[in-house]
Amino acid sequence: MPGVPDRGLSVCEAPDLQALPPDALALFGQDFFSTLGWYRTSIAHALPPGTRPVFVVVHTAENQRLAVFPMQRGPQGLSALTTPYTCLWRPLLRHGADPKTLFEIGRAFGRFCRHNPVTRLDAMETDCPAMPGLLAGARAAGLLPLRFNHFGNWHIATGGLGWEAFLAGRPGALREAVRRRGKRLLKQMGASFSVAHATAGIEPAIAAYETIYAASWKEPEPFADFTAALIRACAADGTLRLGLLRLEGTPIAAQLWVVRDGIAAVLKLAHDESLRALSPGTVLTALMIQRMLDQEGAHELDFGRGDDDYKKLWTGERRQRIGIVLANPLTIGGAAAISRHVIGAWRRKLA
Repeated sequence: MPGVPDRGLSVCEAPDLQALPPDALALFGQDFFSTLGWYRTSIAHALPPGTRPVFVVVHTAENQRLAVFPMQRGPQGLSALTTPYTCLWRPLLRHGADPKTLFEIGRAFGRFCRHNPVTRLDAMETDCPAMPGLLAGARAAGLLPLRFNHFGNWHIATGGLGWEAFLAGRPGALREAVRRRGKRLLKQMGASFSVAHATAGIEPAIAAYETIYAASWKEPEPFADFTAALIRACAADGTLRLGLLRLEGTPIAAQLWVVRDGIAAVLKLAHDESLRALSPGTVLTALMIQRMLDQEGAHELDFGRGDDDYKKLWTGERRQRIGIVLANPLTIGGAAAISRHVIGAWRRKLA
């Protein structure tokens, strides 16, 4: 794409996905968390009260859409359209944008954000190739980008390994637990394993998941309807892999995985806490990974948000997801955010 002069770029906002033109909608789907299905489900079932979506579109004078920034506006101001379930957020850019164009897109977006004391972007990659150009443009628009660490993401590139080779690379204690307890559950106790992946019969699978979640150690979901709605959406688009482990017909463990472009990601998992001694969660994880490697041909396993200890055993590779606050130093709120950031950095340095 040739460089676009700043004067040729404009910004408009759409209140929902239905208001976006076809060439803007075509920018979605660059990864699972930027699909239309993900955003539709998040908007319908995971936005706090008083919050509304804002899709910021950067386009040329000829109405060529170069970028879409999925955002939300609520009581806390303007921020990326992320939720407690989002594992990755990114600006949706037209393929082939050169550094000059990225700079101008960032400057146009920065001008849009300049009316807010701060604009928060989060759940982002540390090494997004487009980000330096976009942030340079935001600086040219008068904003100061302040980076912070958001959450850890444990993952592993499997490199075409099958299940047995993958398991051989895991810690010895985990290998022993998988083999010993898996054998006990599946052979001696007659447990059964199934994976729901299509819309047919999905409602009983959702009911089983919700039964297990209620019997687990986990706190109630902040958005009670989100997971069921996501399961239905993923069943419709073919990305769903909802694993269920049953004992004598009763569900005892469940895991929500999605598979897209060779990446298998686990988004939700739970097991019946009263059966913890049987390690149903570990057994089900092993069964799901075996399926992902041997049947799905996944080249990467992704364990989502957070630094839970069990994720390190299954993966061993961590990457940092970051956030960036775009602060307007000419506002009281922006100046205060900059001061907090500087003080926090000094405290961490001196600690």
